[in-house]
Amino acid sequence: QVQLVESGGGLVQAGDSLRLSCAASGRTFSSYGMAWFRQTPGKEREFVASISWNGDSTSYADSVKGRFTISRDNAKNTVDLQMNSLKPEDTAVYYCARSPLAWSNSRSTTAFGSWGQGTQVTVSP
Repeated sequence: QVQLVESGGGLVQAGDSLRLSCAASGRTFSSYGMAWFRQTPGKEREFVASISWNGDSTSYADSVKGRFTISRDNAKNTVDLQMNSLKPEDTAVYYCARSPLAWSNSRSTTAFGSWGQGTQVTVSP
């Protein structure tokens, strides 16, 4: 059973940058696609970005394209989300997730089987 632990959340102002990191346990991290989702109270968890097992393929939600960058370091078992030009509407709990596949183009939460506990990102106006 893989364990995912997110870190790097916090309170920032609009226009600032923040880098989230997700540390994964287990020796098979490099075999699976990874993703970031986010959720605000009363709303469904939404897709943010995903990355293939080797980092060659990435996908982004339209709302973050050009501002956020997903990356991974298979030697360190980590996947990061660099968030630039943050907006108040980016405020949410951000979750790291693992796909059971090497690459999943799906943006549905049902396509990802393992989740972290989440890290809060708050962007003030």
